[in-house]
Amino acid sequence: MATLILPGEWIKNWEKSGKHEFVQLCKDLTEKTDHGSEVRDIQAALYELCWQVVQGNLKLDLATCVLGEMMELRDDMPSILADVFSILDLETSALEEKIKREHYTSLVGACLFFVPEVILKERLDPETLESLGLIKQAHQFNQKIVKIKTKLFYKQQKFNLLREENEGYAKLITELGQDLSGSITSHLVLESIKSLIGCFNLDPNRVLDIILEVYESRSDQDEFFLSLIKSYMCEPLTLCHILGFKFKFYQEPNEETPKSLYHIAAALLHHNLIELEDLYVHLMPVDATIVEEHKRDITEAKQIARKLVMVVLPSEKSEDKDKEKEKEEEKNDKPPDNQKLGLLEALLRIGDWHHAQSIMDQMPSFYATSHKAIALALCQLVHLTVDPLYRRSGLPKGAKGRVIHPLRNKRAPRPAENFEDLRRDTFSMMCYLGPHLSHDAILFAKIVRLGKGFMKEYQSENRPDAREKMETLLSCFLCIADQVLLPSLSLMECNACMSEEVWGLFKLFPYQHRYRLYGQWKNETYTSHPLLVKVKATTVERAKYIMKRLTKENVKQSGRQIGKLSHSNPTILFDYMLSQIQWYDNLIVPVVDSLKYLTSLNYDVLAYCIIEALANPEKEKMKHDDTTISSWLQSLASLCGAVFRKYPIELAGLLQYVTNQLKAGKSFDLLILKEVVQKMAGIEITDEMTSEQLEAMTGGEQLKAEGGYFGQIRNTKKSSQRLKDALLDHELALPLCLLMAQQRNGVVFLESGEKHLKLVGHLYDQCHDTLVQFGGFLASNLSTEDYIKRVPSIDILCNKFHTPHDAAFFLSRPMYAHQILSKYDELKKAEKGNRQQQKVHKYVAACETVMTPVHEAVMSLHPARVWDDIRPQFYATFWSLTMYDLAVPHSAYDREVNKLKVQIKAIEDNSEIPMNKKKKEKERCTALQEKLQEEEKKQLEHVQRVLHRLKLEKDNWLLAKSTKNETITKFLQLCLFPRCIFSSIDAVYCARFVELVHQQKTPNFCTLLCYDRVFSAIIYTVASCTENESHRYGRFLCCMLETVTRWHSDRAIYEKECVNYPGFLTIFRATGFDGGNKADQLDYENFRHVVHKWHYMLTKASVHCLETGDYTHIRNILIVLTKILPCYPKVLNLGQALECRVHKICLEEKDKRPDLYALAMGYSGRLKSHKAHMVPENEFHHKEQPPRSATPASLQNGPGSTGKPVSGTSKTDEGTSEDGDRGKDKAQGTTKPVNKANSAAAKVTTSNGNGALNSTKAVKERDDKEKSGKEKKEKKEKTAGSTPETKAESRREKLRDERPGKEERPAREGKEKTPKADREKVKAEEKSSKDDKAKAGNGEPAEPSRERDTTKESKSKEKGERSTVTATIKSPIPRSESAESERDHKRRKLDSHSSPSHSSSVKDNSNEPKDSTSKHHANYNSVSRSKSRERETEKKESDSTQGRSKEKKEEKERKERKRDHLINEREPSLESKRRKDENGTNSSKNSKSESPSCDSPLSTEKEKTKRSKSSSKEKTDSVKPERTSSGGKKESRHDKEKSEKKEKRDSSGKEEKKHHKSSDKHR
Repeated sequence: MATLILPGEWIKNWEKSGKHEFVQLCKDLTEKTDHGSEVRDIQAALYELCWQVVQGNLKLDLATCVLGEMMELRDDMPSILADVFSILDLETSALEEKIKREHYTSLVGACLFFVPEVILKERLDPETLESLGLIKQAHQFNQKIVKIKTKLFYKQQKFNLLREENEGYAKLITELGQDLSGSITSHLVLESIKSLIGCFNLDPNRVLDIILEVYESRSDQDEFFLSLIKSYMCEPLTLCHILGFKFKFYQEPNEETPKSLYHIAAALLHHNLIELEDLYVHLMPVDATIVEEHKRDITEAKQIARKLVMVVLPSEKSEDKDKEKEKEEEKNDKPPDNQKLGLLEALLRIGDWHHAQSIMDQMPSFYATSHKAIALALCQLVHLTVDPLYRRSGLPKGAKGRVIHPLRNKRAPRPAENFEDLRRDTFSMMCYLGPHLSHDAILFAKIVRLGKGFMKEYQSENRPDAREKMETLLSCFLCIADQVLLPSLSLMECNACMSEEVWGLFKLFPYQHRYRLYGQWKNETYTSHPLLVKVKATTVERAKYIMKRLTKENVKQSGRQIGKLSHSNPTILFDYMLSQIQWYDNLIVPVVDSLKYLTSLNYDVLAYCIIEALANPEKEKMKHDDTTISSWLQSLASLCGAVFRKYPIELAGLLQYVTNQLKAGKSFDLLILKEVVQKMAGIEITDEMTSEQLEAMTGGEQLKAEGGYFGQIRNTKKSSQRLKDALLDHELALPLCLLMAQQRNGVVFLESGEKHLKLVGHLYDQCHDTLVQFGGFLASNLSTEDYIKRVPSIDILCNKFHTPHDAAFFLSRPMYAHQILSKYDELKKAEKGNRQQQKVHKYVAACETVMTPVHEAVMSLHPARVWDDIRPQFYATFWSLTMYDLAVPHSAYDREVNKLKVQIKAIEDNSEIPMNKKKKEKERCTALQEKLQEEEKKQLEHVQRVLHRLKLEKDNWLLAKSTKNETITKFLQLCLFPRCIFSSIDAVYCARFVELVHQQKTPNFCTLLCYDRVFSAIIYTVASCTENESHRYGRFLCCMLETVTRWHSDRAIYEKECVNYPGFLTIFRATGFDGGNKADQLDYENFRHVVHKWHYMLTKASVHCLETGDYTHIRNILIVLTKILPCYPKVLNLGQALECRVHKICLEEKDKRPDLYALAMGYSGRLKSHKAHMVPENEFHHKEQPPRSATPASLQNGPGSTGKPVSGTSKTDEGTSEDGDRGKDKAQGTTKPVNKANSAAAKVTTSNGNGALNSTKAVKERDDKEKSGKEKKEKKEKTAGSTPETKAESRREKLRDERPGKEERPAREGKEKTPKADREKVKAEEKSSKDDKAKAGNGEPAEPSRERDTTKESKSKEKGERSTVTATIKSPIPRSESAESERDHKRRKLDSHSSPSHSSSVKDNSNEPKDSTSKHHANYNSVSRSKSRERETEKKESDSTQGRSKEKKEEKERKERKRDHLINEREPSLESKRRKDENGTNSSKNSKSESPSCDSPLSTEKEKTKRSKSSSKEKTDSVKPERTSSGGKKESRHDKEKSEKKEKRDSSGKEEKKHHKSSDKHR
């Protein structure tokens, strides 16, 4: 009991201060106004004081004195003190310490003079009373108490019952039934009742029962009877028993409890005359029965739902229906009489919410309100509580509202005057009501309107103190929406007005709140109540019925049915519809068309359902093959685009979902954004554009819309505005761009994991395409201010947000264009000058103002050394311009204008169109035509300004600090390659920009080198592309080839556009271009050779990719080849080589990889149709020796390499070094000696540093030598004799002349011999790679020698196929390995001679003039000798190890060679003469143009048998190539050597045989 503890100081200093403090404390406690608590506090204080006495801490007299004073504070203080004594009595009696018990009895005895004995006798134990002397004996006292209690409680007094004293009861009824309208009061009637009881000796309980009966019949007289009962009744429990007996009477079967009885019970409860707990036990049914009934209802509802979903046979259906009818009839016959619910309804009718709430708490959720009468009664009570607030804040303007009469009951809930009052009772009432608010649509609308009124106040409230209350109220309204409004809407029958009312409230919530509510509604609400379970099942059944019959033809009818169904249960309907669309994508169009009857709320719910379906964790977003995106995701994405474009649905949720997915590193859902932007903004992204579409895309916005897309997209203005607003309002524009730009690399490095490479590429392309599409949308739809405000500067984008540079410039490019135009407009307004020149100057000034900060910003993007090769100004200019800035697509504008003219004419000629519609269409077409023409004019002016600006800037673009090679490398690496695969338009832009830089005569820019680098090494670029990037890269190559083809096609065009341009300068000086020397320029014929070489390199790369077997290589090269088909292949043999390889792909991939097979078949068909446009090689470039001008030194040493050795990189992929010339040599037949000489001249330039002089001398000597060779050849032809030797010689000469015409033969045969060719090619490459390593140490390029050897190999085979007449010309043995051993043998023989030309002649395999070689190759002699000795040593070792097992066979073959040699001895003088005459042309015979199809030796069975038959002759003749390859000039200087060579021929034959054997073994 003790909650108050007296301080110890009070007890110690009792007389000084403690007594005063205690008395003051008691006075304070007495003055407290809190009812009930002050008595407990006084009791505690007195208890503490008495306990101190019992403990012996305080003297008895001191305590008695204080307690005596306390008696004056309250009237009931003696009773309070007696209670304290009774508690202490119990406590001390249980103690073992007798001293404390004695202290207690002493204390009580001392207090007897102010505590009455009567009170103590009531409270204290009889033993205590006996010890105090208040009673004599405790035992007697106990007996007396038992007798009194028996008399009071168990002795029944006899009263007369109704039948015994009917007059008294009749008078009682008359008294109670009199007219109460006068001055009769309950007090007067009570006095009469008492008189009747006394007079007729009536039973009081029976009298009370009659009073209740009369009250039940006159229930309108509540006030009178309640006051009467209150005055009459002394015991509430008696009244409860009587009411209980009345309720029990009606609990019999087929009995119905009257409402009047419920009413009087509710009234008595409401006025606290009885307790609910006392009455509740008398009511039926018991709570356990109610819970069981609720569970049974839910089970039945679920069974019904299951039956609706299951497929049931017709017979079973009829049986089930019959059973259901029987059950319903039983329920209707015997409705359960639930007295608890009847009492609850009565309580609600009179406004007793407190007791009604208590009853509902005893039952399952929403069980009570599922009965319509109770729901309506509760709705009426809510009407009463919200009416004043509704009239103030919710009533629409102009509406009057129905008058609500308030209850006369003063104890009913108070009406709400403000929103805070709703928390008192109204919200709890609504929550108990739940889904059954559907019974009162008017109240539903009131609650919704109150919510709208609150949201207006909430949005306008800014005070911090009030904001917290408003947040609480907001959460309450959200709970009401979740638990009451949406479930009630589900139970309403097709009420579109209510749906729109709800949307009026919901649209004021953020979409996060709305989607949370929809999620609860869809996933949880329908399981909370049996009715909702049934409704869900019925909705699904109806949705199935509609969707089965939905077609394009009945969209209107089905749409109306869908609309009706969606007004009440949109989540269930849309969930089913979306599941069907995911399976059947052909439903998308009819479903989208059928949604036009939906309400605004339904559209919002549809958006939520789509997002939920997209985010379904149980669905895999990849197909089972893990290479493509699942079809269900593609279907939903298509639906998103169509629905969001056609209907006004809020986009924020969908956009945020895509953003969140990107933040989580998932890029699948970008497909949705791509579809939405495409449909809503009309911006398509595809790499399958036609050239006309691509051309239209380089124009203005109007031209893009008219001619740039596959379908004419109209009416996108509103939808694109909605998309823009959603992005700006929720600040999602820039985050989406940055996330997409970053996610491109994320797809490859973070997201890929174990995904298939094909899928990774597809996701990368999707991410990239969506970025391009989305960026294009922002650029064309955002205002200048919005765009500039949101996109940061380029250095922040790249350095802070880590955006890739291509994407960063893509986002910044529109900003630069906006800023330049704004600045230009400012300058025009500031100075009004109309002259074109002034406008151009202003434009240039505006560009400088805007771009100068950009030039400074881009410095941080790359290391400082980059800017030594290209200037930031050039870098920024390249990345900031677009095709719109470079050229006007006049043909595209003309094409679209002509279409509109035709359309206008068709409209005029069509008589079926009404006149007003015809007029509108004509006006539309005319306006469009004018817009296009105006746009064209505007773009033309803009392009002229841009070109003038570039003309002024070009001199400062490229520095002369580093080599041209480095400059081109940086340009390709940082500018051209990243941008050409960014988009199709960028691919065209890159090609046109290179052409523009060339046309502008930009200093230090080598056009030739740039084109060469682009065409020469495409393997790695192609291999690293995705599928879409391959399309773009192919388009870029096609545009580059178009330019090259145009220059190649006509000498006049070439001389106009290329001659005297710095880009075609072949010998560079330290400072710029002086414009003059003809020898410095690449002439037309040499350019044609270079173009052929480029075509050859493209073929070589293509064949390599096709032969790798790798999926990516093959797919990408086929895409690229398809794109460049208009310009390549142009040469017949190259086309045949490609056709052969592609045919092989078709055969191999037919059953393995169908997509590659389809690509290959498509390309093969187009290639065959293109074959008619191909030309033989000699028509593509002159294979006969053309008049030569200066050597294109840039193609050998790299630009600007004065006195520098050729670097390793320039040999392979960084410039056209000797590799380029020798590759060209292979392809241009008789021009090989000239190019060999060029190569030699280039080497002299490299070593000596006086390139121009030495080159000129070499050219002159070479020309003289070639002329003399031609004269000798002509003389020989004229003076041909009749001897057999002369005829044989003429036949040989004729065959040599006819040889260029037969060059297609190896290509044809190569198709059938690819497998063995591949094996031999591998061996040849292994052999040549060893030689390359040795050559690399001596500064000799490896690749050209390999190509040269391959040339010899193929040519020797080609000659081996011919008749025996030509057997003395060439050996048919493949030379891929043996050629090296022959040269080593020759070098070993020639090392004894002092002329420096020997080693160089062997090295170059060319016949050069003696003077030229002696001058130029003196420094090279020692290197060549040492190299030949090393090779000789290697060959000896290999020969010795490999030839031991075949010594006997070799002896036999040597004898055969001697015999064959003697036969050929007959014409030695003729042979020597022929060799002299052929000094200038011999090597050209060996240098046919080589195609990739002839890369490897021919190996048919026919050739094998032929070689085996004539092996002895061929082995003997192999000496002659050796002699001719050493050059004719050697014989002219050393006549003695002739006879020595004849004598030593046998020994040389033996040496050669060894080499042939070793090479055969290798092969």
